[in-house]
Amino acid sequence: MSSLLIKGGRVIDPANRFDAVADVFIRDGKIVAVGAEAGTEPGSGAETLDAQGLVVCPGLIDLHVHLREPGQTAKETIASGAAAAAKGGFTSVLCMPNTAPTIDNAGTVALVSARARRQQLANVFVAGAITKGLAGEELAPIGSLQRAGVLAITDDGHCVQNNELMRRACEYARMFDLPVLDHCQDYALVTTGVMHEGEWSTRLGLQGWPAAGEEVIVARNILLAEVTGARVHCQHVSTAGSVALLREAKRRGLPISGEACPHHYTLTDAAIAGSESFWARDGRSLFSAFGWPETPAELPAWPSYDTHFKMNPPLRSARDREAVLEGIVDGTIEILCSDHAPHCDFEKEVEFDSAPFGITGLEVEFSLALMQLYHAGRLGLAELIAKYTVAPARLLGLSKGTLAVGADADVTLFDPDRAWVWQRSETASQAQNNPFYGWRLRGRPVATIVAGRRTDVEQKAELAV
Repeated sequence: MSSLLIKGGRVIDPANRFDAVADVFIRDGKIVAVGAEAGTEPGSGAETLDAQGLVVCPGLIDLHVHLREPGQTAKETIASGAAAAAKGGFTSVLCMPNTAPTIDNAGTVALVSARARRQQLANVFVAGAITKGLAGEELAPIGSLQRAGVLAITDDGHCVQNNELMRRACEYARMFDLPVLDHCQDYALVTTGVMHEGEWSTRLGLQGWPAAGEEVIVARNILLAEVTGARVHCQHVSTAGSVALLREAKRRGLPISGEACPHHYTLTDAAIAGSESFWARDGRSLFSAFGWPETPAELPAWPSYDTHFKMNPPLRSARDREAVLEGIVDGTIEILCSDHAPHCDFEKEVEFDSAPFGITGLEVEFSLALMQLYHAGRLGLAELIAKYTVAPARLLGLSKGTLAVGADADVTLFDPDRAWVWQRSETASQAQNNPFYGWRLRGRPVATIVAGRRTDVEQKAELAV
Protein backbone atom coordinates (compact mmCIF):
# COMPACT_ATOMS: atom_id res chain seq x y z
CA MET A 1 0.00 0.00 0.00
CA SER A 2 1.24 3.51 -0.82
CA SER A 3 1.27 6.10 1.94
CA LEU A 4 1.92 9.82 2.19
CA LEU A 5 2.40 12.13 5.18
CA ILE A 6 1.76 15.85 4.68
CA LYS A 7 3.53 17.60 7.55
CA GLY A 8 3.06 20.93 9.23
CA GLY A 9 0.63 22.73 6.94
CA ARG A 10 -2.36 24.83 7.90
CA VAL A 11 -5.16 22.32 7.33
CA ILE A 12 -8.48 23.93 6.38
CA ASP A 13 -11.45 21.61 5.90
CA PRO A 14 -14.67 23.66 5.75
CA ALA A 15 -16.84 20.53 5.60
CA ASN A 16 -15.70 19.63 9.13
CA ARG A 17 -14.99 23.17 10.36
CA PHE A 18 -11.36 22.28 10.92
CA ASP A 19 -8.67 24.96 10.71
CA ALA A 20 -5.36 24.30 12.44
CA VAL A 21 -1.71 23.51 11.81
CA ALA A 22 -1.71 19.73 11.55
CA ASP A 23 -0.42 16.67 9.72
CA VAL A 24 -2.45 14.66 7.23
CA PHE A 25 -1.74 10.97 6.69
CA ILE A 26 -2.90 9.17 3.55
CA ARG A 27 -2.80 5.45 2.87
CA ASP A 28 -4.00 3.55 -0.18
CA GLY A 29 -5.85 6.56 -1.61
CA LYS A 30 -7.81 7.41 1.54
CA ILE A 31 -7.49 9.91 4.38
CA VAL A 32 -6.38 7.89 7.43
CA ALA A 33 -5.72 10.58 10.03
CA VAL A 34 -5.69 14.36 10.45
CA GLY A 35 -4.07 16.01 13.45
CA ALA A 36 -1.60 14.87 16.07
CA GLU A 37 -2.30 11.18 15.48
CA ALA A 38 -1.37 11.52 11.79
CA GLY A 39 2.31 11.85 12.69
CA THR A 40 2.31 8.51 14.52
CA GLU A 41 0.81 6.53 11.62
CA PRO A 42 3.50 6.32 8.91
CA GLY A 43 5.80 3.37 8.56
CA SER A 44 9.30 3.52 7.16
CA GLY A 45 8.08 3.48 3.54
CA ALA A 46 5.86 6.56 3.73
CA GLU A 47 6.59 9.51 1.44
CA THR A 48 6.68 12.84 3.26
CA LEU A 49 5.79 16.33 2.10
CA ASP A 50 6.84 19.37 4.09
CA ALA A 51 3.85 21.73 3.99
CA GLN A 52 5.10 24.39 6.40
CA GLY A 53 3.89 27.79 5.27
CA LEU A 54 1.28 26.21 2.99
CA VAL A 55 -2.46 25.67 3.25
CA VAL A 56 -3.67 22.07 2.96
CA CYS A 57 -7.31 21.72 1.93
CA PRO A 58 -9.67 19.25 0.24
CA GLY A 59 -9.03 18.91 -3.48
CA LEU A 60 -10.59 21.80 -5.39
CA ILE A 61 -13.60 21.05 -7.62
CA ASP A 62 -14.57 22.94 -10.78
CA LEU A 63 -18.08 22.04 -11.92
CA HIS A 64 -18.03 24.04 -15.16
CA VAL A 65 -15.34 22.95 -17.62
CA HIS A 66 -15.31 22.37 -21.39
CA LEU A 67 -12.87 19.62 -22.35
CA ARG A 68 -13.96 19.51 -26.03
CA GLU A 69 -13.45 15.75 -26.42
CA PRO A 70 -14.84 14.03 -28.44
CA GLY A 71 -14.87 15.91 -31.71
CA GLN A 72 -12.99 19.15 -30.95
CA THR A 73 -9.58 17.90 -29.85
CA ALA A 74 -7.73 20.65 -31.71
CA LYS A 75 -8.97 22.93 -28.92
CA GLU A 76 -8.52 20.66 -25.90
CA THR A 77 -8.48 17.00 -24.94
CA ILE A 78 -9.52 15.30 -21.74
CA ALA A 79 -5.85 14.67 -20.97
CA SER A 80 -4.68 18.26 -21.60
CA GLY A 81 -7.67 19.68 -19.73
CA ALA A 82 -6.94 17.41 -16.77
CA ALA A 83 -3.31 18.55 -16.83
CA ALA A 84 -4.47 22.18 -16.70
CA ALA A 85 -6.79 21.30 -13.82
CA ALA A 86 -3.99 19.66 -11.84
CA LYS A 87 -1.71 22.64 -12.45
CA GLY A 88 -4.43 24.97 -11.19
CA GLY A 89 -4.95 22.98 -7.98
CA PHE A 90 -8.08 21.12 -9.10
CA THR A 91 -8.53 17.44 -8.37
CA SER A 92 -12.03 17.11 -9.87
CA VAL A 93 -13.83 18.71 -12.80
CA LEU A 94 -17.27 18.33 -14.38
CA CYS A 95 -17.10 18.42 -18.18
CA MET A 96 -19.89 19.99 -20.20
CA PRO A 97 -21.80 18.07 -22.91
CA ASN A 98 -21.37 20.44 -25.87
CA THR A 99 -18.98 18.11 -27.66
CA ALA A 100 -19.28 16.50 -31.11
CA PRO A 101 -21.20 14.26 -30.79
CA THR A 102 -23.14 15.79 -27.92
CA ILE A 103 -23.14 13.92 -24.63
CA ASP A 104 -26.87 13.21 -24.90
CA ASN A 105 -26.92 9.40 -24.71
CA ALA A 106 -25.45 6.62 -22.58
CA GLY A 107 -23.00 5.54 -25.27
CA THR A 108 -21.27 8.92 -25.43
CA VAL A 109 -21.19 9.08 -21.63
CA ALA A 110 -19.41 5.71 -21.63
CA LEU A 111 -16.94 6.91 -24.26
CA VAL A 112 -16.02 10.08 -22.37
CA SER A 113 -15.84 8.25 -19.03
CA ALA A 114 -13.51 5.60 -20.48
CA ARG A 115 -11.18 8.23 -21.92
CA ALA A 116 -11.27 10.13 -18.64
CA ARG A 117 -10.12 7.04 -16.74
CA ARG A 118 -7.05 6.69 -18.97
CA GLN A 119 -5.53 9.87 -17.59
CA GLN A 120 -4.79 10.02 -13.88
CA LEU A 121 -4.16 13.71 -13.37
CA ALA A 122 -7.66 14.68 -12.17
CA ASN A 123 -11.07 13.15 -11.61
CA VAL A 124 -13.21 13.93 -14.67
CA PHE A 125 -16.96 13.66 -14.16
CA VAL A 126 -19.57 14.03 -16.88
CA ALA A 127 -22.64 16.23 -17.34
CA GLY A 128 -25.32 15.08 -19.77
CA ALA A 129 -27.42 17.22 -22.09
CA ILE A 130 -30.94 18.38 -21.29
CA THR A 131 -32.05 18.11 -24.91
CA LYS A 132 -30.94 15.99 -27.85
CA GLY A 133 -28.15 17.67 -29.75
CA LEU A 134 -28.53 20.71 -27.47
CA ALA A 135 -31.21 21.78 -29.93
CA GLY A 136 -33.79 22.67 -27.28
CA GLU A 137 -36.52 20.70 -29.05
CA GLU A 138 -36.67 17.19 -27.56
CA LEU A 139 -35.60 15.94 -24.15
CA ALA A 140 -32.53 13.73 -23.96
CA PRO A 141 -33.07 10.34 -22.22
CA ILE A 142 -32.41 11.72 -18.74
CA GLY A 143 -32.95 8.40 -16.94
CA SER A 144 -30.48 6.62 -19.22
CA LEU A 145 -27.96 9.40 -18.73
CA GLN A 146 -28.28 9.13 -14.97
CA ARG A 147 -27.78 5.36 -15.07
CA ALA A 148 -24.74 5.88 -17.30
CA GLY A 149 -23.18 8.03 -14.59
CA VAL A 150 -23.78 11.71 -15.34
CA LEU A 151 -23.84 13.95 -12.26
CA ALA A 152 -25.99 16.74 -13.74
CA ILE A 153 -27.79 17.80 -16.90
CA THR A 154 -27.21 21.01 -18.84
CA ASP A 155 -27.37 22.43 -22.34
CA ASP A 156 -24.48 24.76 -21.48
CA GLY A 157 -23.49 26.91 -24.40
CA HIS A 158 -27.18 26.88 -25.25
CA CYS A 159 -30.32 27.66 -23.27
CA VAL A 160 -33.65 25.85 -23.52
CA GLN A 161 -36.08 28.52 -24.70
CA ASN A 162 -39.25 26.41 -24.50
CA ASN A 163 -40.46 26.89 -20.92
CA GLU A 164 -42.77 23.86 -21.00
CA LEU A 165 -39.91 21.63 -22.16
CA MET A 166 -37.68 23.02 -19.42
CA ARG A 167 -40.38 22.29 -16.87
CA ARG A 168 -40.50 18.65 -17.99
CA ALA A 169 -36.71 18.47 -17.81
CA CYS A 170 -36.85 19.72 -14.22
CA GLU A 171 -39.50 17.15 -13.32
CA TYR A 172 -37.44 14.30 -14.75
CA ALA A 173 -34.29 15.62 -13.12
CA ARG A 174 -36.01 15.60 -9.74
CA MET A 175 -37.14 11.99 -10.29
CA PHE A 176 -33.52 10.97 -10.90
CA ASP A 177 -32.04 13.32 -8.26
CA LEU A 178 -29.96 15.28 -10.76
CA PRO A 179 -29.30 19.02 -10.58
CA VAL A 180 -30.22 21.07 -13.64
CA LEU A 181 -27.44 23.48 -14.62
CA ASP A 182 -28.66 26.26 -16.88
CA HIS A 183 -26.90 28.71 -19.16
CA CYS A 184 -29.24 31.68 -18.71
CA GLN A 185 -29.79 33.45 -22.03
CA ASP A 186 -33.01 34.61 -23.62
CA TYR A 187 -32.31 34.53 -27.35
CA ALA A 188 -35.07 36.98 -28.24
CA LEU A 189 -33.57 39.65 -25.98
CA VAL A 190 -29.92 38.93 -26.70
CA THR A 191 -30.27 38.44 -30.49
CA THR A 192 -26.76 38.85 -31.95
CA GLY A 193 -25.22 40.67 -28.98
CA VAL A 194 -21.47 40.23 -28.52
CA MET A 195 -20.75 42.39 -25.44
CA HIS A 196 -22.62 43.97 -22.53
CA GLU A 197 -25.23 46.47 -23.64
CA GLY A 198 -24.21 49.84 -22.21
CA GLU A 199 -21.89 52.76 -22.63
CA TRP A 200 -18.98 50.77 -24.04
CA SER A 201 -21.01 48.81 -26.60
CA THR A 202 -22.26 52.15 -27.89
CA ARG A 203 -18.79 53.71 -27.96
CA LEU A 204 -17.26 50.69 -29.70
CA GLY A 205 -20.11 50.14 -32.13
CA LEU A 206 -20.70 46.54 -31.06
CA GLN A 207 -24.08 44.82 -30.71
CA GLY A 208 -25.19 44.87 -27.07
CA TRP A 209 -26.03 41.80 -24.94
CA PRO A 210 -28.52 43.22 -22.36
CA ALA A 211 -28.47 42.21 -18.71
CA ALA A 212 -32.18 41.42 -19.01
CA GLY A 213 -31.27 38.63 -21.43
CA GLU A 214 -29.81 36.75 -18.46
CA GLU A 215 -32.21 37.91 -15.78
CA VAL A 216 -35.37 36.77 -17.57
CA ILE A 217 -34.08 33.17 -17.61
CA VAL A 218 -32.87 33.35 -14.00
CA ALA A 219 -36.41 34.41 -13.04
CA ARG A 220 -37.83 31.56 -15.15
CA ASN A 221 -35.56 29.06 -13.41
CA ILE A 222 -36.59 30.30 -9.97
CA LEU A 223 -40.25 29.77 -10.86
CA LEU A 224 -39.55 26.27 -12.21
CA ALA A 225 -37.56 25.34 -9.11
CA GLU A 226 -40.52 26.42 -7.02
CA VAL A 227 -43.09 24.57 -9.17
CA THR A 228 -41.16 21.32 -9.64
CA GLY A 229 -38.96 21.11 -6.55
CA ALA A 230 -35.96 20.38 -8.79
CA ARG A 231 -32.52 21.65 -7.89
CA VAL A 232 -31.81 24.33 -10.49
CA HIS A 233 -28.38 25.91 -10.71
CA CYS A 234 -27.75 29.12 -12.68
CA GLN A 235 -24.40 29.07 -14.42
CA HIS A 236 -21.90 31.96 -14.68
CA VAL A 237 -24.08 34.62 -13.00
CA SER A 238 -22.96 38.02 -14.25
CA THR A 239 -25.53 40.77 -13.49
CA ALA A 240 -26.73 42.69 -10.46
CA GLY A 241 -30.32 41.78 -11.30
CA SER A 242 -29.54 38.05 -11.36
CA VAL A 243 -27.86 38.28 -7.97
CA ALA A 244 -30.87 40.11 -6.51
CA LEU A 245 -33.28 37.51 -7.92
CA LEU A 246 -31.26 34.62 -6.52
CA ARG A 247 -30.88 36.30 -3.14
CA GLU A 248 -34.65 36.70 -2.75
CA ALA A 249 -35.35 33.15 -3.96
CA LYS A 250 -32.83 31.66 -1.53
CA ARG A 251 -34.34 33.73 1.27
CA ARG A 252 -37.61 31.91 0.54
CA GLY A 253 -35.85 28.56 0.77
CA LEU A 254 -36.19 27.54 -2.89
CA PRO A 255 -33.83 24.88 -4.35
CA ILE A 256 -31.97 27.38 -6.51
CA SER A 257 -28.26 28.18 -6.62
CA GLY A 258 -25.72 30.08 -8.66
CA GLU A 259 -22.05 30.22 -9.56
CA ALA A 260 -19.59 32.96 -10.53
CA CYS A 261 -16.48 33.02 -12.71
CA PRO A 262 -13.32 35.07 -12.04
CA HIS A 263 -13.59 37.13 -15.22
CA HIS A 264 -17.00 38.41 -14.14
CA TYR A 265 -15.89 39.48 -10.66
CA THR A 266 -12.49 40.81 -11.80
CA LEU A 267 -13.03 42.57 -15.15
CA THR A 268 -15.63 44.87 -16.70
CA ASP A 269 -16.76 45.65 -20.23
CA ALA A 270 -14.32 48.58 -20.30
CA ALA A 271 -11.53 46.03 -20.84
CA ILE A 272 -12.78 45.55 -24.42
CA ALA A 273 -11.98 49.20 -25.07
CA GLY A 274 -8.34 48.52 -24.15
CA SER A 275 -6.03 48.97 -21.16
CA GLU A 276 -6.15 52.74 -21.01
CA SER A 277 -9.94 52.83 -20.76
CA PHE A 278 -10.20 49.97 -18.27
CA TRP A 279 -7.57 51.18 -15.84
CA ALA A 280 -8.77 54.75 -16.06
CA ARG A 281 -12.42 53.88 -15.44
CA ASP A 282 -13.00 50.54 -13.71
CA GLY A 283 -9.58 49.17 -12.79
CA ARG A 284 -8.78 51.46 -9.88
CA SER A 285 -10.45 49.19 -7.33
CA LEU A 286 -8.09 46.38 -8.32
CA PHE A 287 -4.87 48.18 -7.40
CA SER A 288 -4.86 47.39 -3.70
CA ALA A 289 -5.65 43.70 -4.14
CA PHE A 290 -3.29 43.13 -7.07
CA GLY A 291 -0.41 45.21 -5.75
CA TRP A 292 0.11 47.03 -9.03
CA PRO A 293 1.46 50.59 -9.28
CA GLU A 294 -0.85 53.26 -10.60
CA THR A 295 1.46 54.03 -13.48
CA PRO A 296 -0.40 52.93 -16.63
CA ALA A 297 2.85 52.07 -18.45
CA GLU A 298 3.58 49.38 -15.86
CA LEU A 299 0.17 47.70 -16.20
CA PRO A 300 -0.72 44.92 -18.66
CA ALA A 301 -1.32 46.33 -22.14
CA TRP A 302 -4.50 45.27 -23.97
CA PRO A 303 -5.53 46.48 -27.41
CA SER A 304 -9.13 47.49 -27.98
CA TYR A 305 -11.48 44.89 -29.44
CA ASP A 306 -9.31 42.11 -27.94
CA THR A 307 -11.28 38.88 -28.50
CA HIS A 308 -9.77 37.33 -25.35
CA PHE A 309 -12.28 39.49 -23.48
CA LYS A 310 -15.23 38.02 -25.39
CA MET A 311 -17.25 35.53 -23.36
CA ASN A 312 -20.87 34.51 -22.82
CA PRO A 313 -22.32 35.98 -20.69
CA PRO A 314 -20.18 39.03 -21.45
CA LEU A 315 -18.08 41.15 -19.14
CA ARG A 316 -20.53 43.52 -17.45
CA SER A 317 -20.45 46.98 -15.90
CA ALA A 318 -18.58 47.96 -12.74
CA ARG A 319 -21.92 47.94 -10.90
CA ASP A 320 -22.59 44.38 -11.98
CA ARG A 321 -19.09 43.28 -10.95
CA GLU A 322 -19.57 44.71 -7.48
CA ALA A 323 -22.97 43.02 -7.17
CA VAL A 324 -21.47 39.65 -8.09
CA LEU A 325 -18.76 40.16 -5.47
CA GLU A 326 -21.42 41.05 -2.88
CA GLY A 327 -23.37 37.93 -3.83
CA ILE A 328 -20.29 35.77 -3.33
CA VAL A 329 -19.58 37.32 0.06
CA ASP A 330 -23.12 37.07 1.46
CA GLY A 331 -23.61 33.48 0.26
CA THR A 332 -26.11 34.17 -2.50
CA ILE A 333 -23.53 32.69 -4.90
CA GLU A 334 -22.34 29.49 -3.26
CA ILE A 335 -19.97 28.13 -5.90
CA LEU A 336 -16.98 29.47 -7.84
CA CYS A 337 -15.79 27.95 -11.12
CA SER A 338 -13.98 28.80 -14.36
CA ASP A 339 -16.21 28.08 -17.37
CA HIS A 340 -12.91 26.90 -18.93
CA ALA A 341 -13.65 27.27 -22.65
CA PRO A 342 -10.61 26.57 -24.86
CA HIS A 343 -10.43 27.66 -28.50
CA CYS A 344 -7.76 27.50 -31.21
CA ASP A 345 -5.68 30.63 -31.72
CA PHE A 346 -6.91 31.12 -35.28
CA GLU A 347 -10.53 31.18 -34.07
CA LYS A 348 -9.83 34.16 -31.81
CA GLU A 349 -7.61 35.97 -34.32
CA VAL A 350 -10.56 37.48 -36.20
CA GLU A 351 -12.87 40.47 -35.87
CA PHE A 352 -14.60 40.76 -32.51
CA ASP A 353 -18.04 40.02 -33.97
CA SER A 354 -16.79 36.79 -35.58
CA ALA A 355 -14.76 35.35 -32.71
CA PRO A 356 -16.18 32.54 -30.55
CA PHE A 357 -17.18 33.24 -26.96
CA GLY A 358 -15.04 31.89 -24.13
CA ILE A 359 -11.68 31.85 -22.37
CA THR A 360 -9.58 29.28 -20.53
CA GLY A 361 -9.39 29.52 -16.76
CA LEU A 362 -8.44 26.37 -14.85
CA GLU A 363 -4.84 27.36 -14.20
CA VAL A 364 -5.41 30.89 -12.94
CA GLU A 365 -8.91 31.01 -11.43
CA PHE A 366 -7.93 30.11 -7.86
CA SER A 367 -5.22 32.77 -7.76
CA LEU A 368 -7.71 35.38 -8.99
CA ALA A 369 -10.20 34.25 -6.35
CA LEU A 370 -7.57 34.54 -3.63
CA MET A 371 -6.74 38.05 -4.72
CA GLN A 372 -10.23 39.40 -5.26
CA LEU A 373 -11.83 37.71 -2.25
CA TYR A 374 -9.23 36.76 0.37
CA HIS A 375 -6.46 39.34 -0.07
CA ALA A 376 -9.04 42.06 -0.69
CA GLY A 377 -10.51 41.25 2.74
CA ARG A 378 -13.89 40.09 1.51
CA LEU A 379 -13.74 36.42 2.58
CA GLY A 380 -11.69 34.30 4.96
CA LEU A 381 -9.75 31.36 3.59
CA ALA A 382 -12.20 28.79 4.95
CA GLU A 383 -15.15 30.59 3.35
CA LEU A 384 -13.36 30.81 0.02
CA ILE A 385 -12.24 27.18 0.05
CA ALA A 386 -15.80 26.05 0.80
CA LYS A 387 -16.96 27.55 -2.51
CA TYR A 388 -14.49 25.30 -4.34
CA THR A 389 -14.95 22.14 -2.27
CA VAL A 390 -17.90 21.27 -0.09
CA ALA A 391 -20.41 23.45 -1.99
CA PRO A 392 -19.87 21.96 -5.48
CA ALA A 393 -19.55 18.46 -3.99
CA ARG A 394 -22.91 18.89 -2.27
CA LEU A 395 -24.63 20.08 -5.44
CA LEU A 396 -23.27 17.19 -7.51
CA GLY A 397 -23.74 14.54 -4.83
CA LEU A 398 -20.01 13.77 -4.78
CA SER A 399 -18.28 12.14 -1.83
CA LYS A 400 -15.48 14.68 -2.26
CA GLY A 401 -14.63 18.10 -0.88
CA THR A 402 -13.60 16.92 2.59
CA LEU A 403 -10.58 15.66 4.52
CA ALA A 404 -12.68 13.47 6.82
CA VAL A 405 -11.15 10.16 7.82
CA GLY A 406 -12.10 7.57 5.22
CA ALA A 407 -12.67 10.13 2.46
CA ASP A 408 -10.92 9.96 -0.90
CA ALA A 409 -7.43 11.42 -0.56
CA ASP A 410 -7.92 14.33 -2.97
CA VAL A 411 -5.89 17.22 -1.55
CA THR A 412 -4.70 20.65 -2.71
CA LEU A 413 -1.72 22.49 -1.22
CA PHE A 414 -1.33 26.19 -1.94
CA ASP A 415 0.69 29.18 -0.86
CA PRO A 416 -1.78 32.05 -0.35
CA ASP A 417 0.95 34.69 -0.57
CA ARG A 418 3.20 33.46 -3.37
CA ALA A 419 3.76 36.18 -5.99
CA TRP A 420 3.99 35.11 -9.61
CA VAL A 421 3.28 36.25 -13.14
CA TRP A 422 1.04 34.18 -15.42
CA GLN A 423 2.96 33.45 -18.62
CA ARG A 424 1.59 32.05 -21.86
CA SER A 425 4.47 29.56 -22.10
CA GLU A 426 3.49 27.94 -18.78
CA THR A 427 0.04 26.67 -19.70
CA ALA A 428 -0.68 22.94 -19.72
CA SER A 429 -3.85 23.46 -21.73
CA GLN A 430 -3.76 23.08 -25.51
CA ALA A 431 -5.45 26.48 -25.79
CA GLN A 432 -4.10 29.92 -24.95
CA ASN A 433 -7.20 32.12 -25.18
CA ASN A 434 -6.79 33.77 -21.80
CA PRO A 435 -6.81 37.51 -20.98
CA PHE A 436 -4.76 37.22 -17.79
CA TYR A 437 -1.32 36.54 -19.26
CA GLY A 438 1.18 39.01 -17.84
CA TRP A 439 -0.83 39.66 -14.69
CA ARG A 440 0.96 39.87 -11.37
CA LEU A 441 -0.82 37.37 -9.17
CA ARG A 442 -0.72 36.57 -5.49
CA GLY A 443 -1.40 33.06 -4.24
CA ARG A 444 -0.70 29.84 -6.12
CA PRO A 445 -1.43 26.10 -5.85
CA VAL A 446 1.84 24.17 -5.41
CA ALA A 447 0.72 20.55 -5.13
CA THR A 448 -2.26 18.51 -6.26
CA ILE A 449 -2.95 15.04 -4.89
CA VAL A 450 -5.55 12.71 -6.40
CA ALA A 451 -6.37 9.44 -4.60
CA GLY A 452 -3.18 9.83 -2.57
CA ARG A 453 -0.92 10.31 -5.59
CA ARG A 454 0.89 13.49 -6.68
CA THR A 455 -0.35 14.68 -10.08
CA ASP A 456 1.58 17.95 -10.37
CA VAL A 457 5.04 16.82 -11.41
CA GLU A 458 6.65 20.26 -11.65
CA GLN A 459 6.98 21.10 -7.95
CA LYS A 460 7.68 17.67 -6.46
CA ALA A 461 11.33 18.37 -5.72
CA GLU A 462 10.46 21.66 -4.04
CA LEU A 463 8.24 20.03 -1.42
CA ALA A 464 9.97 16.69 -0.86
CA VAL A 465 11.68 16.28 2.51
